[in-house]
Amino acid sequence: MSEYAIDPELVPWLAMVPEMDFADVVAGRDRLSQLIALMPAREVPDDVETRNATIPGRDGAPGVPIRIYTPTATTSSPRAGYLHIHGGGFVIGDLDMSEQAPAEIARDAGAVVVSVGYRLAPEDPFPAGLEDCYAALEWLASEAGQLGVDPARIAVGGESAGGGLAAAVALLARDRGGPALTHQFLDIPELDDRLETASMKRFVDTPLWDRGKAELSWKYYLSGTPEVLGLQYAAPARMEDLSGLPPAFVATCEFDPLRDEGLIYAQRLLAAGVRVELHSYPGTFHGSIAVPEAAVTRRMAADKKDAIRRALAPKD
Repeated sequence: MSEYAIDPELVPWLAMVPEMDFADVVAGRDRLSQLIALMPAREVPDDVETRNATIPGRDGAPGVPIRIYTPTATTSSPRAGYLHIHGGGFVIGDLDMSEQAPAEIARDAGAVVVSVGYRLAPEDPFPAGLEDCYAALEWLASEAGQLGVDPARIAVGGESAGGGLAAAVALLARDRGGPALTHQFLDIPELDDRLETASMKRFVDTPLWDRGKAELSWKYYLSGTPEVLGLQYAAPARMEDLSGLPPAFVATCEFDPLRDEGLIYAQRLLAAGVRVELHSYPGTFHGSIAVPEAAVTRRMAADKKDAIRRALAPKD
């Protein structure tokens, strides 16, 4: 790993990067649970209320668990709405793992955030998880009045596989004539099952995420019948027409196999006439934003926070 010029402030943390075993999904999930149990307890800000709910799945699918984060401060006007989709390579993760991000978005942007506990592969391959996320978007839009949300200010976003799912939700909303989205936030997104980019071919031993994990991730996710909905919704990089999509924030890390598919997708969005804010952070690796002490990760967090706040602000 010495060949990678990782930011010096991140290097001491490399020894603590967890090794997630995607070859054994059950073991990988157990490992994640153990790691979360060892971490300091996540605390939802005092000025954010949370509640859990289960909403109907689409077309007779099982109910979808969600967690709703609502700022407690009183306001005379509706808030923005934000659908948050957690990462985990389509195979791990849940509402508890991803608690910090949606809670902070609710606090910092003053938005009502709905986090979705979508079904995971390989037990429930594509399109199950994506349809759960889309069901959550439809629910957020339909319940906007009850939630105190302005239906004209709803955005979607996520990290890693969650970023890929957010891109796919935006495509489905466009193609199904669904809820209008004001923005999509694609943070280190997983977008392309073809695994042919330069970064994907090169980064076979990078921290936290590497080519081998990407191969297994897509193998599990696409193990069902992707043709039922269309492979271009599983892997948004395959979508030929990217016009008519909401503005995008795209962030990538230098030493991340997913780097180039994020950069290419952002460029294709721009070419299709979609407004894009693109960030590529030097010396970083997949998930390194979790290291709070490094200057580069503080900048990453600040950039995303500022972009979400600007995108969700009331329009004059």
